[in-house]
Amino acid sequence: MSDKTDFSPGNSYPLIVNIVRSVGEPWVANRERLIGWMKLSIITLSVAAVAGTVGVTILRLTSVAENSQLASQQTHSQEVNPEGGEETAAPTAQPTQELQQPAPVELTSSSVPAQLEGKIVYQAKLSDKEKVIALTFDDGPWPKQTLNVLELLKKNNIKATFFMVGAALQEYPQLAQKVVADGHEIGNHTWHHWYRHLTEATAAREIEDTTALIYKTTGVRTSIFRPPGGFLHNGVADYAKKHNYIVTMWSDEASEFRRGVSVPTLVNDVLKNAFSGAIVLLHDGGGDHSKTILALPQIIDGLKQRGYRFVTVSQILEMQDKDQKLAMEEKPPLSKVNIKKSPKGKGNYK
Repeated sequence: MSDKTDFSPGNSYPLIVNIVRSVGEPWVANRERLIGWMKLSIITLSVAAVAGTVGVTILRLTSVAENSQLASQQTHSQEVNPEGGEETAAPTAQPTQELQQPAPVELTSSSVPAQLEGKIVYQAKLSDKEKVIALTFDDGPWPKQTLNVLELLKKNNIKATFFMVGAALQEYPQLAQKVVADGHEIGNHTWHHWYRHLTEATAAREIEDTTALIYKTTGVRTSIFRPPGGFLHNGVADYAKKHNYIVTMWSDEASEFRRGVSVPTLVNDVLKNAFSGAIVLLHDGGGDHSKTILALPQIIDGLKQRGYRFVTVSQILEMQDKDQKLAMEEKPPLSKVNIKKSPKGKGNYK
């Protein structure tokens, strides 16, 4: 056989063989390497695809979370205690959180004696001519309990005083309107019912926003105020006194917040401490006071049997003012008979 390859036109087989060898042999030699590169490429593309899917998913979840948070902020607002501590949930809209001190609301309560403005009162000092007592209800308005109290008071032809919390009043304005329509009195019990110490600016908002809402809702301008929990040294009462509110405390109360307290105990608490001129503390809001509702008819009956007449806080303070003026007018002049010289001749004494 000749070593030379025949490339003549009639013999194309050698040419084809050479072409196949020139292409196929390198391919076969590099086959394993090419397969390795292909596998690596496939793995890389798969990882990229998975990463892209994860990225899109994260973006979608972030978008959903942001939209959910925005919707939540639009439908549910929260009031943060400016003095620190945990957030306090607010029923719908709240007064602005800006702590600039608002202008005090002008008070036009002519039924309250002017000399008591800016003072703290626990009771009225009355003459012995009649027995009078004032029932007060705190922390409302409350949907069911306030209506139950109003029904009992109406049944017994009794007028009382309701110290309302601004946040509750904003939530249930129709209840406050019914309280006024039934002839009862409304007092200010701050917006949030906070116990902690408050700056003057925060105390101003707590009181003035509530006073303004009471007027806007009921048309009543009130000058009587009761500090939450009866705290007199956390800044709220100081602001109230400074701006001529009458800080109204109490002299008689039922142990409503004692665990496991019975209805007879609540009744006895009030009756045993009753006296003419007393201001009685009870609750129609701020929690479950169903036992107070059950005790109220017995409290009313017991006080009636003892000869008491029921009035509002403003009325009982006005009675005190009249009694004091009458006592001053009836007081006899100081006679010479009951004036004696002091032993050392320095001044007089009785």
